Amino acid sequence: MKTTRNLIFALFLTVPLMGVSGLASPTGWAGPVNPSDSLQPIPAQSVIDEVIWVVGDEAVLKSDVETMRMQAAMEGVKWSGDPDCTIPEQIAVNKLFLHQADIDSIEVTEADVAQEVEQQISYWLEMVDGSRERLEEYKHQSISQMRQELRQEMRDRRKIQKMKMKLVEDISVTPADVRRYFNNLPQDSLPYVPTEVEVQIVTLTPRIEPEEINRVKDELREYTERVTKGGTSFQALARLYSEDPGSARQGGELGLVGRATLDPAFAAVAFNLTDPKKISKIVESEFGFHIIQLIEKRGDKVNVRHILKKPVVSDEAIEKAIVRLDSIAADIRKEQFTFEEVASLLSDDKDTRNNKGLMSNANMQTGRISSKFQMQELPQEVAKVVDTMQVGQISSAFQMLNQRGKTICAIVKLKNRVDGHKASITEDFQVMKDVVLAKRNEECIHQWVVDKIKSVYTRLNDNYRDCQFEYEGWFK
Repeated sequence: MKTTRNLIFALFLTVPLMGVSGLASPTGWAGPVNPSDSLQPIPAQSVIDEVIWVVGDEAVLKSDVETMRMQAAMEGVKWSGDPDCTIPEQIAVNKLFLHQADIDSIEVTEADVAQEVEQQISYWLEMVDGSRERLEEYKHQSISQMRQELRQEMRDRRKIQKMKMKLVEDISVTPADVRRYFNNLPQDSLPYVPTEVEVQIVTLTPRIEPEEINRVKDELREYTERVTKGGTSFQALARLYSEDPGSARQGGELGLVGRATLDPAFAAVAFNLTDPKKISKIVESEFGFHIIQLIEKRGDKVNVRHILKKPVVSDEAIEKAIVRLDSIAADIRKEQFTFEEVASLLSDDKDTRNNKGLMSNANMQTGRISSKFQMQELPQEVAKVVDTMQVGQISSAFQMLNQRGKTICAIVKLKNRVDGHKASITEDFQVMKDVVLAKRNEECIHQWVVDKIKSVYTRLNDNYRDCQFEYEGWFK
């Protein structure tokens, strides 16, 4: 793990224009070695980047703050208080959670990360009316580059979520707590319950032509042959050709991971590898086809490299799946069979098939699973279709990406809709319970941060001394 000295020293090497007054010690900046020999001030416009905050062994850079500011502006996020103070503090708090997550060995799956990335890209696209060109122009990046940069951010976000859930896992509220809280609330302070829907779904995965699968496998076999003959390295081929953008930048390396964080088929092969000089057979997972190379095993974890290739779904295959689903929907409307029967027998969506197609909503904050969704919680493509539907209505077939980034086709049925309204204790007890629980969770997490700040080394740029921070104790 890098020390504060290493972080700052590395930054000096890579950012030669940054003005400094001295070196850093492991416990804080030591100041100039000799005041008479200190560097002359450098104009602000000459500074490429600078460390503005140190939390433990981690640095918060000025560029980190600007990146978060730009992303918030794009998404219309409003900061409470002065953004110049609120944003760096939020980044610093996140580093506290990530540090504790590493201590507690909190892990997230690659599937979770991929899902978060695609949801973020979809949200951004929605902000610019679905135009890839406008999004790429605004971000000055291609969609592929955005995915690459988002992977670490989304991995950190999921770790933070799981860490918070662990901190509050023992907190509970009783019905008496809920009633007491509700009775003490003024009528004009009652929470507004947004419109909620329950949705059933049937999906079909467009058939990929055997020729396309063979093309992908032939490419992977060629990569294996090139590495085996010594013509190139696995890392180089992964950087050039792997379609897993997160690991491609690292030469295909995943880092030390447990079996549970990997796709089962991928894990079965990865954990059985014994010779780092050999490359695995071709493995099919929910993400596509892979070849894998062992780096090391350490206890119940493994570190491997992989190259992922995804077969391309043809327009003809998508059209066939849509036509078939439209025919099925027509038969359901004629009452030849029910939506529930079709979902149980024909749907490719294993997450909903055993629940008669009913989609489930996992709340990352409370850990509670419900069949009710607010519109913004649904996948974007589903929300657009459901928005104008009547209860009991079955949609036309449409195309979408599933949680694993694969193209699928779907039809949905609007099972139920409850329009937005002021909460009542009789009809919205669960909503009120969640409000009380969220309040107690927030208090618990706030206190944890306060206590954590006391035990962790922090150092701030003096420019932040006038900030009104949410948490005290940053300056020591």
